[in-house]
Amino acid sequence: MTSELAACRRVVVKIGSSLLTNEGQGLDRGAIADWARQIAGLRARGLEVLVVSSGAIAEGLKRLGWTKRPSAVNELQAAAAVGQMGLVQMWESCFAEQGLHTAQVLLTHEDLGDRRRYLNARTTLKTLVALGVVPVINENDTVVVDEIRFGDNDTLGSLVTNLIEGDAFVILTDQKALYTADPRRDAAATPVSRAEAGDPALEAMAGGAGSAIGSGGMLTKVLAAKRAGRSGAHTAIAWGREPEVLTRLFAGEAIGTLLVASTQPVAARKQWLADFLKPAGQLTLDAGAVKALTADGKSLLAIGVAAVAGEFERGEVVGVLSPEGREIARGLANYDSAETAKLLGRPSSEIESILGYVAEPELIHRDNLVVL
Repeated sequence: MTSELAACRRVVVKIGSSLLTNEGQGLDRGAIADWARQIAGLRARGLEVLVVSSGAIAEGLKRLGWTKRPSAVNELQAAAAVGQMGLVQMWESCFAEQGLHTAQVLLTHEDLGDRRRYLNARTTLKTLVALGVVPVINENDTVVVDEIRFGDNDTLGSLVTNLIEGDAFVILTDQKALYTADPRRDAAATPVSRAEAGDPALEAMAGGAGSAIGSGGMLTKVLAAKRAGRSGAHTAIAWGREPEVLTRLFAGEAIGTLLVASTQPVAARKQWLADFLKPAGQLTLDAGAVKALTADGKSLLAIGVAAVAGEFERGEVVGVLSPEGREIARGLANYDSAETAKLLGRPSSEIESILGYVAEPELIHRDNLVVL
C-alpha cells in the first residue's frame, strides 16, 4: 500500500452512518472531532481533502425518536431535513477547532446527470479546495426521489472522486476490511489486503447491506471502487475507528483493503457518460457487435443491434447489452428509440431509405461511447 496512497495529493474520504452515529445512538462528537483532526493533519502535509458524510437520516431518526429506518420516501426526506442540521453543525464546529473552514454541498444524481450542472459542481468543489475549505458533501435526501437518488454514499463518494479527479477514495466503515465472505456468518472468512479494483471476484465476495442504520453494504463499496478506478483513483476500505487511520493510510501503512486502479484513467467526458448519466433505454447486440465495440474499438452500427428497449430521444444515453443481457457499454444515441427500432439489423447504407434522412451512419459513435 505504500507507494499508491503515500503519493496521493487529492483525496475523498467517505464516512458511513453507523460510524458517525455510533450505530444510531446519535452523532459521535469525539469520533468526528478525531477525523477532523486527522484531516487537518493531512492538509498540513499538502493533501487536498473532501469529505462525503453520511449520517443525516440516522441523526434525524434519533432526533425524531424513531427506532427503525422508514421505507416511505417522505419520511426519509423529513428525517434527513431534521438530521442535516445537526450533522453540518457538528462538522463545522469540529473543523473550526482545527482552524479550518467547511462548506456544505448537497447533490442529487440529477445535478451530475446534466452536463452544465456537472461542470458547475466540479468547478465549485475545486474552487472550495483551492481556497483551503473542506467541502462536506452529502446526497440531498430532503428532495431526492428514487429516480434521481444515488442510493448510498459509497456511490456518491466514487462519483465525487471522479468529478474532482481525485487520486484516492477512502471508505471508512464499521468493518475492518473487505473479506472473502461475510465474517459475521462465515468463520473461515479472511481479509483481502490488496486486489485490483473491478476484479469480478470481488463482487462475488461482497454481500448485502451492512447494517440497519445505513443503506450501503460491502457490495456497494466494491462497485464504488470499480467506478473510482475509471479515473485512476485507488480505493481504501478501512475500519473508521482504527487509531489514526487516515494519518497512517496516507503515510503508506497497510490498513484494511486497498483496491488498486490498474487501468488507464478514462477521459473525463467518458466518465460522465459511464457514471453520471442514467440510461434512458437499452440496445442488445449480437456477438459480432460486442467484439467490434470491446475488442476493436469500433462505433456501434445498426446492423449489429438485435433489440431495443425503453423510450429515448436522440442525444440521450442508452445502455449497451451483450446477448446475455450484461451491460458492456453506454453511449449517446444518434437516433431516437422509434427510429432505432426500424434500423435493427440493417446496414448503414439503408438508413436514408428507411427513415428518409441520415443523421449519422452509426447508432452510437465511438467518441460518444464508453466500454464498461
